Amino acid sequence: MDATPPPARSGFLERTFRLSEHGTTIRTEVLAGLTTFLTMAYIVFINPSILAEAGMPKGAVFVATCLVAAIGSGVMAFVANYPIALAPGMGLNAYFAYVVVLQMGYTWQAALGAVFLSGIGFLIVTLTGLRRIIVEGIPRSMRIALTVGIGLFLAIIALKSAGVVAASPATFVTLGDLHKPSTVLAVIGFLMVAVLSARRVKAALLISILTITMLSFAFAGNAFTGFVSMPPSLAPTLFALDLPGALSAGLVNVILVLFLVELFDATGTLMGVASRAGLLTEGKMPRLDRALMADSSAIFVGSLLGTSSTTAYLESAAGVEEGGRTGLTAATVAVLFLACLFFAPLAGSVPPYATAPALFYVACLMLRELVHLDWDDITEVVPACVTALLMPFTYSIATGVSFGFITYAVLKLMSGRARDVKPVVWVIAAVFLFKFIETGGAH
Repeated sequence: MDATPPPARSGFLERTFRLSEHGTTIRTEVLAGLTTFLTMAYIVFINPSILAEAGMPKGAVFVATCLVAAIGSGVMAFVANYPIALAPGMGLNAYFAYVVVLQMGYTWQAALGAVFLSGIGFLIVTLTGLRRIIVEGIPRSMRIALTVGIGLFLAIIALKSAGVVAASPATFVTLGDLHKPSTVLAVIGFLMVAVLSARRVKAALLISILTITMLSFAFAGNAFTGFVSMPPSLAPTLFALDLPGALSAGLVNVILVLFLVELFDATGTLMGVASRAGLLTEGKMPRLDRALMADSSAIFVGSLLGTSSTTAYLESAAGVEEGGRTGLTAATVAVLFLACLFFAPLAGSVPPYATAPALFYVACLMLRELVHLDWDDITEVVPACVTALLMPFTYSIATGVSFGFITYAVLKLMSGRARDVKPVVWVIAAVFLFKFIETGGAH
């Protein structure tokens, strides 16, 4: 069979994305982009819902979410030429809303400032090569703990939004009212996500969110406002970040947590998706720094537009499974997110108990990282478990990270294994310890 590509392939798309070199076609890349989009489109419903809890205008956040996903994915497409899409990250948006704003009491404008500064820091370490030193210096167990802890944190938020758990003065949390229509719909939604995912349906999360939203009009008194309209105004969140507020003492460790989570989440996702696509060379990602630049630039662009941290999406692996190998896949995702701008009424009609099942399902998947811990090494396992468990139980990602790094350093030191600890861990542990001493606690 003649494998020579047709002459039409020698146009703009071929020159830009080197389709022939990667053994792919325009049709394959576009279909891969559609698949990736369908698996991650839930973010246009969930992100505005979560950030609205922090007092942010839901319509403006919806527009910011669509725009930054389009911009980030577009930069990844044309600068790094990888089939990896970007959007505001799950977990970090919850940290932004429920911890930094609602628990710590900072304004959402100051929180956006913290996101901006973390993005600048991310860009600096990428350009200077410090990224590799930091990533290699953080123990694998602590990277795993970050993922698992955020998963547990997402789980308790999702269960609360669904009404499955409720506050209790005697036991802190207890079973919620399972007779409420919204709670019943949330349970149905979670089972739907799980069953569809088990059957390998690409848009399982999106289908669940839309189905429960439709049912909510009939059974839970939800109000329908329409499907399509012109995009809401971005003005309420555009350039609303408060940099002086972000530089206040209480937000320094917030910036550090955002930076660390963004760094490891981005690096891990990029390497994982590239590996699935067969794009690694001798175990390394050829254009990793370009890909991370796309990630870091999207973070501070998002903060300017009005949304929490943006990151590479693991759902990009779905597009890779469909044959996506180049930036044309990511460019397709970018175009589809721009098209989403006109579906704001539908996004505004989605209730929290419709997105909670998707959140809880994502949380379940994040816990699978636990199998990669070395359970025979107490000095690795205990700090990891401290990190993961304290995140939901203190309702704070930063507190979990703080205690985790301090515990790791102390255990290694007291067990005579201080040489196993890289300098970057001592620095991070010392910063968090200083914050505890200075403030009497952390969030």
